[in-house]
This record gives sequence, C-alpha cells and structure tokens, in this order.
Amino acid sequence: MPACDLERHPLLPWLALRHTTGIGPVGAVRLYQKLGAAWFNSPALAGCDLSEGQRRQLLSPQWPVLERLLAWQEAGRQRHILAWDHPDYPAQLKSATGAPILLFVDGELAALRREQLAVVGSRHPSYVGRENTRTLVPLLVEAGLAITSGLAIGIDGLSHQAALDKGGITLAVLGSGLEQCYPRRHRRLATDIMARGGALLSECYPWEGPLAHHFPRRNRIISGLSLGVLVMEAAERSGSLITARFALEQGREVFAIPGAWQNPQAGGCNRLIQQGAKLVCDVRDILEELAAFSEAAIKIHPPVTEELLPYPDLLDNVGLEATAVDLIASRCQQPVQEVLTRLVELELAGWVESVPGGYVRARRG
Repeated sequence: MPACDLERHPLLPWLALRHTTGIGPVGAVRLYQKLGAAWFNSPALAGCDLSEGQRRQLLSPQWPVLERLLAWQEAGRQRHILAWDHPDYPAQLKSATGAPILLFVDGELAALRREQLAVVGSRHPSYVGRENTRTLVPLLVEAGLAITSGLAIGIDGLSHQAALDKGGITLAVLGSGLEQCYPRRHRRLATDIMARGGALLSECYPWEGPLAHHFPRRNRIISGLSLGVLVMEAAERSGSLITARFALEQGREVFAIPGAWQNPQAGGCNRLIQQGAKLVCDVRDILEELAAFSEAAIKIHPPVTEELLPYPDLLDNVGLEATAVDLIASRCQQPVQEVLTRLVELELAGWVESVPGGYVRARRG
C-alpha cells in the first residue's frame, strides 16, 4: 500500500487510542465520538482532559503495528479487522459498555450478525454436564441460534462441537491472538468452526499469545455478542461466573442448570439461580425467554409427548448422576440380580447407560 494511503488509513486513529496509556475502551470511544475520524488534526484535542504524555502518544502514528496488521489481513481470505465504527462491527456487541475498539475476525462476517446464545461452563465437567451440553446445544441450534463460547477445554469445546455436529453455526472468542490458537488441542476444532460458516474472534493482536489477563476480558465479548448466557455447569469460583456477571451488567439474560448440592461443579450454577438467573429444566425455558426480545423467529419446541416408561419403579431411582446397582436394588426393594437384569434391558432400549460407579439415566431424543 502506498505511503500516502497509509497516512489516511482509518485504523490509525484507533491504533493510536489503543496505544495511549490510561485510555480504555469506554474513554477511547468517547474521545473518538467527540473529535471524529480526523481528530489527528483537530484543534479540539487541546481542550480534552489529557496529559501531555497522552497527547504525545495520540499524535504518534503506529506505523509498524498497522503494517503488520495489514499483512496479517492480506494473508487470509476471511480475515477482517473491525474498528468500533466499522459497518460490520456486530451491533449486539457494540451496544455493550466497554466493547473492544478493535476486533479481529477469522471466518464468515455473516456469523457475527446471527442471533447468538453464549454457552459456558466448567473446564472439567461431570458426566451430567457433558450430557446436558450434548443434549441442549443441538436443540438451541435447531431453534435458529448460533452458539458462542470461548474454545476452552470442557464445556466450551463440547458446545462448539455439538453445534457443528448439528450443522449449526458457532463462534469462538479467543483469549489469545488468532495466530496463536489456544488451547493447541483445539486447533482442529477452530479450523472446523471457520470451514462450516462460523468465525474466530479476538481483541488481541493476531500475534499475541494467551496471557492470564486476556481471559476475563475475553468473557465480556462472549456475553456482549449474545442475547444471553447459559451456564451449563460451574463451580463457585469459576471463570464462567465472570461471564455471567458481564452478561448482567450488559443487560443480557442469564440461564443456569441446577445440580445436586453435593456436586462441587454445580455450586456456581446453584448460586446464580439463588441470585436471580433463570433455572433451566428444559430447552423451552431458554427459548421462551429469548423470544420475548429477539428479532429472530426462534422456534419454540413443543412439549415432549409422554412415553410409557418400562420398569418405572426402577427408573425413578436412576438419575443423572451415577447410582450403584446395590443402591438401586435397595431403593426398589428388589433382588440385586433381578435389578441388574432389568438394567441391562433398559440399557439396550436406550433408557439408561452404564458408567463408572453404576448407571445413569440416558437422554433420549
């Protein structure tokens, strides 16, 4: 690109704002709105409440950074750099206080315009958390929602994969630059997300690695892009609760799936419900809430038709957490061998599943 074009490049003001000490996203947008795109030469700059050092930084063009960013963008067919005032900057995120002033995207821009639900949770989910994710996410996709998460191991990765398996669109917000996919084990998943119409996003420069302070900031983007946040499973001290807090501050809906109080992985969800998050027992609990303020024609699933249960007295004593055979037999007051025979029949019919420690109730589609 000729030097004269670089001097007028629309990213320069945003890069200057990003590299000015003491000016965060909120202050940067306010300053940009006050002075306009041509504020480099604006006499009003002197009247702003800025230190001499800040004014000096603002008037120092970030040529090396701009050239490196443009080289990154040109090296990929679907790479985009969206400043806060760019027409393709997602409107849902833009409405959130503290939205990033620069957003880097690898993938389909159309995915950013989709109605999204954030799905987050534990990095070490229980069997129940995994099954809830594999069951609910396809129904959300079927209803017309794109699934947004953070590409982390655990619930995040399961959510992305479940959306792809259903043929849906999913977006991943990274806590690193887009050239430094983290975690490494999800590089293939990231490639699949882009190949199937989704997108990877980050506010980090593409070459930046994963740093601890990136991840809490990443969470505000996940919630900001979405109509609401569904916490699948989370301990009381969990990054997922940071996402939920951002969602509340941004005026988004918060949903949580309850769990047994003995399960430490359910403590965060139970606490969110105590504090006013919507308790989720069924996908309709989410869709009915979203339909009230979503512009999308979200399909509400009809009630599930009741099906005659085989061995109902036995099934009543098999839940979503592993239950030992002898405990089931004791509760049913039946011989262990007879209970075991019936459990095998139920497993073959798809009603229960054998897991370490006993049996759990299966999720029947």
